Amino acid sequence: MTTDHGGLPLPDYDELPVGTLEHRIRSLGVPELDQLLHYEHEHADRAMVVQVLTARKRQLDAGAPLSGGNPAAAKPEKAAPGRGGSPVSPATSQEPMSPPPHGTPAQQGKPKGDRTG
Repeated sequence: MTTDHGGLPLPDYDELPVGTLEHRIRSLGVPELDQLLHYEHEHADRAMVVQVLTARKRQLDAGAPLSGGNPAAAKPEKAAPGRGGSPVSPATSQEPMSPPPHGTPAQQGKPKGDRTG
């Protein structure tokens, strides 16, 4: 088994989201899964990835068939970068308002600091 990233059965393995990886390993056999597990333990050792690879190995050991297709032929997906920040600003936020008083829903509420009148 090699720990060289170029020798892995999935292109851009390190950049694949776990959900994509779960589908892409369906056409791999036990030797390829062992290779990915070895690489994963040597590098990132991500618990979810190890769990997905181990679960697929158990499925194959129990007689599950390999899926068709070439995992290397698919364009690898990458996790979307976080957007961060909020598009809301003081200019676009709603004006503060007080709820109407109890018992008269059609009457507009008054600001709490204005109790006269």
